[in-house]
Amino acid sequence: MPGHGRNELAALGAAVALLCALIVLVPTAAPARTADAGALEARLASARDEAGALAASLGESRERLALAEGEAAAAAGREERLSGLLAEGQERAAALSRKLDLTRGQLAREKARLRRSREALAARLVAIYEAGTPSTASLIFGSADYRELTTRADYLRAIEESDSALADRVEQVRDRVRREAERVAQLQARAVAYNRRLAAARAQIATVRAAAEEAAAAQQAIAAEREATLADLKTSIGKWVKEVQAARAAEARAVSAAEAEAEVGRWLGGPYAIPTYIVMCESGGNYSALNPSSGAGGAYQILPSTWELYGGKGEPQNAPKAEQDRIAGEIWADSGGSAWVCA
Repeated sequence: MPGHGRNELAALGAAVALLCALIVLVPTAAPARTADAGALEARLASARDEAGALAASLGESRERLALAEGEAAAAAGREERLSGLLAEGQERAAALSRKLDLTRGQLAREKARLRRSREALAARLVAIYEAGTPSTASLIFGSADYRELTTRADYLRAIEESDSALADRVEQVRDRVRREAERVAQLQARAVAYNRRLAAARAQIATVRAAAEEAAAAQQAIAAEREATLADLKTSIGKWVKEVQAARAAEARAVSAAEAEAEVGRWLGGPYAIPTYIVMCESGGNYSALNPSSGAGGAYQILPSTWELYGGKGEPQNAPKAEQDRIAGEIWADSGGSAWVCA
């Protein structure tokens, strides 16, 4: 097993020391950080799903809120129009009431005239009954001359016409009074019925408007609550994203440290039966290497006599890798690093 220069050994020892220091600095909590990051990402995915559901629900709530507010506004508009119609109807009813009062006054006057006409007619009938109706013969014989006869005949005809006109007048006044009274009663009944319908419709619309406003207020409260929940969830998501980023950064640092540790492992052991740095110093890892001066061969630069002592067949550099690794491991177990110059 040939030796190498002291400078190379010093450099190799410094590298080994540096790598050992790196091993000490390698974090040992990388699996835990990975688990934490996985849990955070799972929570983050769940939160994003929840935020999406909340956003969709919030959109539906806003649509229902807009619909409820529209219904409330429409009900308020109908109520306002009905209130206007009711006020107009009430004004019409008041005007009708005033007209009714005037008509009633006129009716009272007509009734008074009717009463006076009836009284006059009754008195005339009594007078006729008491005095009798002048006959044509009495009229002719009672007249002194033709002129008086004509005068008496005209007077009698005027009295008869006056009696007839009085009777007709009494009948006309009576009929007009009856028609006026009926018309006033009909108008008043129609106005009262119209106002009742308007009042009932306005009360119904007011109920609908109150219900719509209550529904709009409820939807507004739901939307506000969901908006607050969504805002909180967005804040949490932002926080969790930062935590995931920090965990992933820690994982990256841990991976770099693990790679350094693996490199140290390759120097200290790696794929060889003894520390890698010894093999690299002895042969550069060449399983077919041969030292002509000493006859040592193989990756571990084993002397032929030592090779035979541990049961090796033929020459070390010609043996399979597995055989070289087995015998080198047995030598290391018996003698440790003292069997090699580079140790």
